[in-house]
Amino acid sequence: MRAALVRDDRFLPIVGPGDELESIRAIAAGRWPALETIASWADEQPEVAWRTRGDVELGPVIPDPGAIYTIGDNYRPPEAGENDDPGRPTAPLVYGKASTSVAADGATLAWDRAVTNDVDGEVELGIVIGAEAWRVPETSAMDHVFGFTIVNDVSARDARLDGDQWLLGKSMPGFCPVGPVIVSADELDATDLRLGCTINGEAIQDGRTSDMRFSIAEIVSFITHHLRLRPGDLIATGTPVRLSTPPGPDRRLQSGDTVTCWIEGIGDLTTHIA
Repeated sequence: MRAALVRDDRFLPIVGPGDELESIRAIAAGRWPALETIASWADEQPEVAWRTRGDVELGPVIPDPGAIYTIGDNYRPPEAGENDDPGRPTAPLVYGKASTSVAADGATLAWDRAVTNDVDGEVELGIVIGAEAWRVPETSAMDHVFGFTIVNDVSARDARLDGDQWLLGKSMPGFCPVGPVIVSADELDATDLRLGCTINGEAIQDGRTSDMRFSIAEIVSFITHHLRLRPGDLIATGTPVRLSTPPGPDRRLQSGDTVTCWIEGIGDLTTHIA
């Protein structure tokens, strides 16, 4: 599996600017100098080196994250205001997903229904960490963000699996679709993006990242005061409240479903349910 540069729906496999820049984690660690090197190299490549979507098979945009963290209860409900939100936690609620749960855009998700038949998906803005981060203040937290992607935080809701910790229910193979691309942080202001999720074309979520209770900088800073973040680590920043309109907040994933998570400025992440 090889990293690729994406321009105007064309893909350029990154082969040549240096072995140290052929994985997403290495590119994230190199941050802006790495991106500048890749951009200069790409400008010199012949047209025939670029591929169309039909010529490539997408993998998870981060195939080997060192760690995946998810933030719980991070969106204000519609009735709450920024300064009138009694349900706001006192600090970010940090859960985790196993790194082996990642899946690609367009992947088919299957799981053992004997273990759980109470599974749903939810759209989340994903933060991809660049420079290693340990005990960073909020004022410099964004210096450690390489870019943004889409995460479908697929979760089993069975209390018997985890109690209130969620690790097992979030970590089955394929329970972390991520993609379709990473947009570098210098190319996207993620503070007020529209995002949502549909099942078979029907909306189940529709919100804005400006409704997050804890900002990107607050989340990164908080985590680094407890854990060391490394290049290519992934943070899913929480999910908007489910819509009350059909199919409704209690609709669980079923065989034959197509789930699409979308975020303005990043694209669509689609998962098929077996």
